[in-house]
Amino acid sequence: MIHVSILVPNEAIMASIVDPRTIFTGANNFLEAAGHSPVFNIQFVGLSREVEYHEGLFAVRTDALLKDIKKTDLIIIPAISGQLERAIDINRDFIPWIIKHYNNGSEVASLCIGSFLLASTGLLDGKECSSHWQTANEFRQMFPDVTLVDGRIVTEQHGLYSSGGATSYWSLLLHLVEKHAGRDIAIVASKVFALEIDRKSQSPFIMFNGQKNHDDEPIRKAQEFIEQNIAEKISIDELADKFAIGRRHFDRRFKKATNNTAGEYIQRVKIEAAKKQLETSNKNINEIMYEVGYNDTKTFRNLFKKLTGLSPVEYRNKYNRETIVA
Repeated sequence: MIHVSILVPNEAIMASIVDPRTIFTGANNFLEAAGHSPVFNIQFVGLSREVEYHEGLFAVRTDALLKDIKKTDLIIIPAISGQLERAIDINRDFIPWIIKHYNNGSEVASLCIGSFLLASTGLLDGKECSSHWQTANEFRQMFPDVTLVDGRIVTEQHGLYSSGGATSYWSLLLHLVEKHAGRDIAIVASKVFALEIDRKSQSPFIMFNGQKNHDDEPIRKAQEFIEQNIAEKISIDELADKFAIGRRHFDRRFKKATNNTAGEYIQRVKIEAAKKQLETSNKNINEIMYEVGYNDTKTFRNLFKKLTGLSPVEYRNKYNRETIVA
């Protein structure tokens, strides 16, 4: 029997507390229907017997307090919410408990921006992690020793799991069901809960918003110049000259300030502009390609797919309303 401790933090996204219980309970039901014994023993575990959410509109009653749990096999950290440093601070009593049980053999899985609480333990230092793309810049600033993997939905290293943003945590939950209850049960769960199994990337959902929360004013101006000149072919040497910074020094400063090289930043800004055109206009792919400064179809398509996980045509078919209606 796999003992699952679903943490009930303060200021968490309540769905990310309830959903793990739903899928693990469902997996038990599917196993019993197939004539097998249930696999998961599921408990809500918290700092108090009841935790209120949405200004007291809802509450979750815990099955056990932290001190009651002598051994657990799998710890689920739901997504926290609000101002993240404060959310970590008010949940700081979970941190030594998570570390203790991980060191005693427990696996630990964070859902969405529950990754911030997991990273606060130090257990992710030197390892990869997924989280919500929208808080990626803040995560990198707070946890520079953790490798945040853009676009990846599930990471797994040394018994530590993390998932991409929002409802993509269902992919991690399915992964855990498959690991502990088998592929057949995971497939049944994916069908009953209408989930796409084996989805690997959250790249199609990412909206690139360049990191500007830094104090390097020349680099911020270089970012703005890139964003205001999408159709131009901008070289790194030209940017360095324009802002009177040596090329190698410019490269280092740009990467330090934005978490992207200048070349990566230019590419991502241009592809983000192309995505918006594909979502809202009827222009053909070549027109859009030229408008964002590319003239080689193969290069543009390959880069677009690398950054979004979809071809330009697939992206338009997925997000352009007129195409969807047609």
